[in-house]
Amino acid sequence: ACRLAHILDAFHAIVLAIIQGLSEFLPISSSGHLVLVPHLLGWPDQGLAFDVAVHVGTLFAVVAYFRRELAAMARAWFGSFAGGELTPDARLAWCVLIGTIPVGVVGLAFGGLIEEKLRSPLAVATLLAAFGALMWLADRFGRRVRDEYSVGWRDAVLIGCAQALALMPGTSRSGVTMTMGRALGMTREAAARFSFLLAVPGIGMAGAYEFLKLVTSEDRSVDWGVTGLAVLVAAVTGYLCIAWLLRVISRIGLAPFALYRFALAALLFWMFA
Repeated sequence: ACRLAHILDAFHAIVLAIIQGLSEFLPISSSGHLVLVPHLLGWPDQGLAFDVAVHVGTLFAVVAYFRRELAAMARAWFGSFAGGELTPDARLAWCVLIGTIPVGVVGLAFGGLIEEKLRSPLAVATLLAAFGALMWLADRFGRRVRDEYSVGWRDAVLIGCAQALALMPGTSRSGVTMTMGRALGMTREAAARFSFLLAVPGIGMAGAYEFLKLVTSEDRSVDWGVTGLAVLVAAVTGYLCIAWLLRVISRIGLAPFALYRFALAALLFWMFA
């Protein structure tokens, strides 16, 4: 019985880690799916340790994929303190940091309230549909003229404020930031790349927040083998997902993901309304 339970735990971890790795970077809401899948399948809550693990896994994925860009941005950012000129890489690094501030402020102020009030299937369905519509409109009518290096301070604040909305399950961090990027005239690929770069501090802060909750909780029944497996699966899945999306997004756009969100929202309304 214990061996069967361990196998089931590992199976659940693999499925949820794959879902996290895909939905963190596809504009379909990772938090919404992690709320819905256990609910729909009757699985037990995955626990804080698992939430930390899959966040760390997707952080590894985006850092590994953008390692060269991040290294260049870090060098340029530190160089900007030494009286060097504000190069495009330094400016991009500053914009990523500025864009992270709103989600940190909102998360600290309202994170607990959001988790308490907006984790129901109907709340997730409403946000999936509403932000799916905004994403489709921005992608359909947005201009396609700017790359990620054209992002300015105002753009960074607006995209950062949009990212703060993704604390609500069903919104999608990548979806809402790409939506704002497209509304500001960025190409699809540029909006995706800036969204993924913005994920580094964003996911890092989310993982740190979950880790803080873990170390201050009374739950010490962590299966570190299953947790490590979740990190690995989420990292590999996330890396492959980023690579695939950046190859195809300029061709397929965001409409297929909006349609998926509408279909999932309709299913949830049918099941729970």
